[in-house]
Amino acid sequence: MNNSKESPEIRFAVLIDGDNAQPSLVADVLKEVAKYGKITIRRVYGDWTSSQMETWKKHLPQNAVQPIQQFRNTVGKNATDSAMIIDAMDLLYGGNVEGFAIVSSDSDYTRLAIRLREDGKFVIGIGKMQTPEPFVRACDLFVYTENLVKPQAPASEAKATGRKKGKAAGSKKTAAGAQPPAEEAPPAKKADRTAEARSLLSQAFDMVVQDDGWATLSDLGKALRRLDPAFDSRTYGYSQLSKMIEAHQDLYEIEREAEKGPSQIYFRRREPH
Repeated sequence: MNNSKESPEIRFAVLIDGDNAQPSLVADVLKEVAKYGKITIRRVYGDWTSSQMETWKKHLPQNAVQPIQQFRNTVGKNATDSAMIIDAMDLLYGGNVEGFAIVSSDSDYTRLAIRLREDGKFVIGIGKMQTPEPFVRACDLFVYTENLVKPQAPASEAKATGRKKGKAAGSKKTAAGAQPPAEEAPPAKKADRTAEARSLLSQAFDMVVQDDGWATLSDLGKALRRLDPAFDSRTYGYSQLSKMIEAHQDLYEIEREAEKGPSQIYFRRREPH
């Protein structure tokens, strides 16, 4: 079942809107993108003469990110958006990258994401949970920055609750100030999340189930991303998709097949009693 041929690694350009992203999460953002390929270009855009960009400066050398200067030529207009879009198109036609990571919660990048995908590029969006839906849907996958924030609660408490989301990160503007502890979701919201997770799993399973009734975890993950580019097991309190499936063993039967290398995970629906 193993394929000896490995696909070429995707080269990524990470383009960060400095006016609309969190400096303290740069390292986490880069680590997230690195899961999908090799980062060859790292840029953050903004007016570096402005005091608002001060909190970025210590994070640039630590993460080998190149600052790109864009003066605010007109009051009320976001020049950073235009500079990022122009650079992205230059990189597109340069042909040296196969993927783009657009780090912003701004819907102004919706058309850019669509255009890049039209040319066959893989587009990752990274922003807050308040990011407008059109931008989220325009990406191949979208990662919420709240899922990159490590919970501040003690380990014992985190294990007891089973899910910590750190919602306060969505309103964090700079690296300054302490991060408030993660809050446990109210029971009603937990119930909504559980129902949503079960519905998504069911839809994705129907998309990839084989004739024998089994599906692979890897195929399920791809189907979930097609259904919802922002799907992330961490949003539902699970560090991995496999753990999310295991939490729903009342619905699915799971088997692991270990040959050479990592084990393959298979699952199928349980027959109703």
